[in-house]
Amino acid sequence: MDLGIRGKKAIICASSRGLGKGCAMALAEAGCDIVVNGRDEAALAATAEEISRATGITVTPVAADVSTPAGQAALLKACPRPDILVNNNGGPPHRDFRELTRADMIDGVTMNMITPIELIQGVLDPMCERGFGRIVNITSLSVKMPIVGLDLSSGARAGLTAFLAGIARTVAHRNVTINGLLPGMMDTDRLRAGMPRIAELQNKTAEEVAAERKASIPARRFGTAEEFGQACAFLCSAQAGYITGQSLLVDGGVVNFSI
Repeated sequence: MDLGIRGKKAIICASSRGLGKGCAMALAEAGCDIVVNGRDEAALAATAEEISRATGITVTPVAADVSTPAGQAALLKACPRPDILVNNNGGPPHRDFRELTRADMIDGVTMNMITPIELIQGVLDPMCERGFGRIVNITSLSVKMPIVGLDLSSGARAGLTAFLAGIARTVAHRNVTINGLLPGMMDTDRLRAGMPRIAELQNKTAEEVAAERKASIPARRFGTAEEFGQACAFLCSAQAGYITGQSLLVDGGVVNFSI
């Protein structure tokens, strides 16, 4: 399906690998000129080359920490008037809330709430002036189903969702949408890296832990960055202009609400 966004300009934060990379690839396949971002310059360069080679699209890599003012400025210098913004960032590690210091909490809220809001402040009005804008915030299923030990991440991402709920409805008439994508257990480096630690704590093999986790998902598998990226691309499409202020779960059915 032609998504109607060929030639649009997109910034995808934290996109050198994982879910961000999946979104960048999908938007490039849809014909968008993209800015990819990450802190690992080698990984970022490899991703930019891979996407450009696969799609023939202009890909601009920006090595920067998106949580910092300097990193945000670098992104907006590379693409001052994006039509599409995909907010993404790493989250605080798994930790008992009793261990969190004030500095930890400020860092977590900065990464997963303040940073995307600051970027939206920088791009929203020009989108409204042009009559087209798509903003997608990658958060987590923990916004709807909190995960013990990820309390800081859950709280910051839920705060972002609530903060933007009203804002989304003030710009919908300008064909600017703001939505969230909530991943569940996705087959990414981050998920795989955590398996050995969980296995050690539970006195199991990493393979056993992975099998148990898959069995707990109604879809009986982990999600992929590719299918997540396609969901993101649809929310950025011309056809999705009547969808705003929503949180789309991409979790294989884990969050089980009857309504």
